[in-house]
Amino acid sequence: MGEAVSLLSELIAIESFSRDEKNVADFLERYLEERGYVVSRSGNNIWLMSPGFDTSRPTILLNSHIDTVKPVAGWVRNPFTPTLENGRLYGLGSNDAGASVVSLLYSFMHLSTQPQSYNLIFAATAEEEVSGKNGIESLLKELPKIDFAIVGEPTEMHAAVAEKGLMVLDCTSFGKAGHAARNEGENAIYKALQDIQWFQNYAFANVSDLLGPIKMSVTQINAGTQHNVVPDKCSFVVDVRSNELYSNEEILSIVKQHVTCEVTARSTRLSSTATPLEHPFVKRALEMNRIIYGSPTLSDQALMPFASVKMGPGKSERSHTADEFILTKEIEEAIELYCEILDGIEI
Repeated sequence: MGEAVSLLSELIAIESFSRDEKNVADFLERYLEERGYVVSRSGNNIWLMSPGFDTSRPTILLNSHIDTVKPVAGWVRNPFTPTLENGRLYGLGSNDAGASVVSLLYSFMHLSTQPQSYNLIFAATAEEEVSGKNGIESLLKELPKIDFAIVGEPTEMHAAVAEKGLMVLDCTSFGKAGHAARNEGENAIYKALQDIQWFQNYAFANVSDLLGPIKMSVTQINAGTQHNVVPDKCSFVVDVRSNELYSNEEILSIVKQHVTCEVTARSTRLSSTATPLEHPFVKRALEMNRIIYGSPTLSDQALMPFASVKMGPGKSERSHTADEFILTKEIEEAIELYCEILDGIEI
């Protein structure tokens, strides 16, 4: 645990904003090579494969991200100066998700020394905070077939077996310009309001036991050029949080059937995920009194087309906050739990 905390302190001290993770990837690559590991790298993604890797066996991926958001206003401490006080390690990325990176890495190191019925891959990846295409999505093209993954995010070491997906819709209603003082034109705002009301009130039929209903929220709107001109165009943005019972493509199709505005999805790649409760990892986690739940927040799980759980040390509410921290005992508990759940498991 001491080595893991020391490594996390060194990671905190290196600025690693999304899409600019080169320095922290360089450091981690050297750190592992100095300890005798054969390190693979693609862009700013680093990974290790367990000794005696055998493609005839199933493979478990241990993954978390090395990028961080930019520090918010309100930091009292220097976000890049790791500070250990009363069992709390402060620093940007300590909770999200540096603690998961080091806990999964040291679990990999331990489990790789024990005979297992599976292969292990540890991957520290980039661009998670922006759902970038040069992170886990690109790395999966380089890796052997993955059968199961643990995605390290702050969950208090409980297991998120399902996660909501995300789709952002750009919507545009069109009218006809005219003078506001006369009965002219066709107001695009009024047309948009009808569709906005539909987004507010529509309920998709299938509700997930773990994730609940699909949630659609209109979050931005823009129209008009000046006060005396009837607007001929009104655009608005809809944030859609999907459950595992619909693909993003299915949701988009249903939306287009019900609204009159022009609708374009920025992407349909961030899908909702769910792992069956009968999965051996989920069953073992339950045996160890871990809470099983569905997560409303997005992670790299959305880009994994195989069974996975989101599980890591720390608390989600500390993420992206001023004076972010992780408890050192949370790192110790995480390593113990990861190893206890995975040691000897059959998947």
